[in-house]
Amino acid sequence: MGKPTKGREDRLKAALKANMARRKAQTKARGSTPNHEGRAKTREQEKPNG
Repeated sequence: MGKPTKGREDRLKAALKANMARRKAQTKARGSTPNHEGRAKTREQEKPNG
């Protein structure tokens, strides 16, 4: 197929930006930072062992 049109690129760019903003808002609403797996840490996970 041919290369993507400018309109398609713009739609994808806008969708990605909206998705990132939504994820950032969700993380902020949870009040914690995500761990390396992308899930918010619980207080139990943050406690040191011992």
